[in-house]
Amino acid sequence: MNRGINGEAIFKADKHKTVFLDILADKVDKFRMRLFAYCIMDNHYHLVLENASGRMSDFMRNLNTQFAFYFRKQTGGKGYVFQNRFVSTIIQDDAYLKQAIVYVLQNPVQAGIVDNFRKYPWSSVKANFQKAKLKWLDGKFVQELFGSQNNLAGAIQLAGSEKLTLLKTRLGPVLGDESFVEKALERYERRLEPDGMKKKRRDDFYFEPVAKVIQEFERDKGIKIDDINIGKLHGKQLRTELLVLLHDLTGLKYREIIEKPIFSDLHYLSMSRLYHDFCKKKGKAK
Repeated sequence: MNRGINGEAIFKADKHKTVFLDILADKVDKFRMRLFAYCIMDNHYHLVLENASGRMSDFMRNLNTQFAFYFRKQTGGKGYVFQNRFVSTIIQDDAYLKQAIVYVLQNPVQAGIVDNFRKYPWSSVKANFQKAKLKWLDGKFVQELFGSQNNLAGAIQLAGSEKLTLLKTRLGPVLGDESFVEKALERYERRLEPDGMKKKRRDDFYFEPVAKVIQEFERDKGIKIDDINIGKLHGKQLRTELLVLLHDLTGLKYREIIEKPIFSDLHYLSMSRLYHDFCKKKGKAK
């Protein structure tokens, strides 16, 4: 979230909001962020996103700087446009992610601008559920989280005017539970140790949840992994693609991947060969 300096209305006109969305789309693509939801109000904006590339600071700096340059050129004046540094909140998992999305999309209702969140044109609510997807907004994932726009509406109605319950930590605000905070702090402290970056443990790197990777694989391929026929060539090819995704995106080792039923007939030593053969064919040998 970021706010205009001294509460100034930095999105005074619709054209300001339109330009901001154009810049946002460009920066999401350029810095390889994963955007789930947004809401642009007159004096601030909210984004719900995944720091997929680890370049959150670069992304926010470029986004704010480019819009600030445009805003001052259009409206005149001098000095800062945004108030201080952006405020980011760490989100524990999908359950808390749903809370964050609900909070962001119900902002115009809580501000008294509209009586129904669907009526507000400057949030992602319509784009999240429209058939023609925006390349820079992961509306499909939001659909899968809530199931339907009516379910989202129900979640917003149930939340009412409740604020997010954030835990204050040395890492900044956290939307999650105490056990999650403890683990996050442990990882943070390891990075502060001498040569911490060189000795990073495997679980200190950013990896995606296994369930999410499988879910997206099934969605992209149009088939459940339990329905893949590994007795046929196409089925074996699909299984190998899944093997590579699980290895690269989730950080699972071959001994862990083989525990999944679809890989049960393989020996873990053969998985390395399958992985590298696939990578060579795709021109990404490691």
